[in-house]
Amino acid sequence: MFIDTFIKVVTKQFNEVLPFVVYAKPKSTSFSGLLQEDDLIHTVSNFKEMGFVFAPFDNKNKTILIPFNKAEEIQTDIQNFTAPPHSSELETINNKSSHIKLVSNGIKTISTSEIDKIVLSRIETVHLSSLNLRALLQQLFSSDSSAFRYCWYHPKIGLWLGATPETLCKVEGKRFETMSLAGTQLYPGHLDVYWDTKEQEEQQIVTDFILTQLKPLVKHLQASKTETIQAGNVVHLRTKIRGVLSQNEDLKSVLECLHPTPAVCGLPKDKAKQFILDQENYNRTYYTGFLGVLNKEVIKRPKTSRRNIELRAFETHIKSTQLFVNLRCMELQDRKALIYVGGGITKDSIPDKEWEETLNKTNIMKNVLK
Repeated sequence: MFIDTFIKVVTKQFNEVLPFVVYAKPKSTSFSGLLQEDDLIHTVSNFKEMGFVFAPFDNKNKTILIPFNKAEEIQTDIQNFTAPPHSSELETINNKSSHIKLVSNGIKTISTSEIDKIVLSRIETVHLSSLNLRALLQQLFSSDSSAFRYCWYHPKIGLWLGATPETLCKVEGKRFETMSLAGTQLYPGHLDVYWDTKEQEEQQIVTDFILTQLKPLVKHLQASKTETIQAGNVVHLRTKIRGVLSQNEDLKSVLECLHPTPAVCGLPKDKAKQFILDQENYNRTYYTGFLGVLNKEVIKRPKTSRRNIELRAFETHIKSTQLFVNLRCMELQDRKALIYVGGGITKDSIPDKEWEETLNKTNIMKNVLK
């Protein structure tokens, strides 16, 4: 499908008030999409379903599903897809004093309790002169190609866009991958950056938690060396983690132990989560939840064929899942965009620096809106 046709089809779906998702995986050469045939809210019960999932931060709430068997799949090439020129000014509303107060409260709680880390967030509201879905899609999919970029819509839930740098998990057959991601600073034009003790400790907290949680479920666990990666105008610390799911384990059990991760919640998870629910004074809904393709059937072929033997004889049919943490995202309501942004708080955090970190992170989504 040509890119113009792709955009027109998606816009038509939106105008007809029907659910859809369009997305591009990191470093992918194509966009994919699902156009749901009805406006029902389909949900997940055991994560054995097949489709595109959109999960909330609070896992006590339902995960939304666009089922493959209830939707039309579309795809187009990314080549020659560029964003239109833009230079509009945005009217932004934020509340520095309330976020500083929240972070200070978090630091005080950490110093007087068993909590090691709390991820605290806020909403920045941007007023829009109009809502042009085509322009938004062009800006979004022309942004950071190393991120998972998406636009998700359900008329009974809302319109969300994002460009997240963080993989929650990838499962192909029994092969399992995830990552720990923490620490943030402005991208200085290179990846040879200095990370202070607070950021290195924060990253190690996330890594240790994931390895401990996965140990009963995943065999042959391996963690890579920690590296610096770029995500738009900022950089993070990342450690890749790989393994093989144990014979009797399924995706649901893995997701229950991982989500929400320390990168979006804190440690210990239950205590940090309760602090967030009690103190943030707003509902995160799908921010810091997860989203992505669930149990898509794919064909794996050997890299080389044997002489005089059909290659199809060596094909393997497996189910592939790739889920991403819903970071660097926003929700569009009427003529305003709610940009969700946060950061990890430890005993060594400095409230003003945490505020600056959130400002840097909001620029990724603001660039989509301009």
